Amino acid sequence: MGFFSRRQAATIEPSPAVGPRTAPTASGTATAVLDPALAALTGHWTIDSPHSRIGFSVRHAMVTTVRGAFADYRSDLYFDGEQPSRSRAELVIRVASVDTGVEQRDAHLVGTDFFNANRYPEMVFRSTSTVYEGGDSYRMTGDLTIRGITRPVELDLTYLGSVRDAFGYERAGFDGTTTIDRTEWGLVYNQRLEAGGSMVSEKIRLQFDISAIRAAPVA
Repeated sequence: MGFFSRRQAATIEPSPAVGPRTAPTASGTATAVLDPALAALTGHWTIDSPHSRIGFSVRHAMVTTVRGAFADYRSDLYFDGEQPSRSRAELVIRVASVDTGVEQRDAHLVGTDFFNANRYPEMVFRSTSTVYEGGDSYRMTGDLTIRGITRPVELDLTYLGSVRDAFGYERAGFDGTTTIDRTEWGLVYNQRLEAGGSMVSEKIRLQFDISAIRAAPVA
């Protein structure tokens, strides 16, 4: 579900984590049930950007993998530990903040061949449903908008646990992944290799490494 803020966090002190558990049914068959302790996590959260990563990976020239991340983003997120179906997320990313470690490549990505940041400055994900799948796993479905094109995607989410850090903040961790076909969002630029295949793969893996801090209540 993602949760974020740009406030700098401190070193985390060890603390027991809470998370989903599996309990046996009357017949002895294991059935996934939500840990009641998750109810305490219900509420609004924000991403701690210095300790999180909104990234991607893509095959380059058929033989290597290029990885990048976005540094500038904001979110509106809510987690319901009792009824995960009520959880929701909105993530707005400034595409001009892309960083792959190579300035020339980043400039190409924000240009008209790819993101066209001048015309479409933001990439947006808005959740439409959330399902608890057992253990530490959730699935969030939502609409992803890139270059003005909106299409549905599904995120596989793993809950990593929660702690109270050295500053007294409640912190929860999630990992999320999904794979998309970039051409479905109008990102069709490519170059063909002499030996066959493409310079840049059409499949893009999106990765969300999230450290979330509980948002302060609004007065």
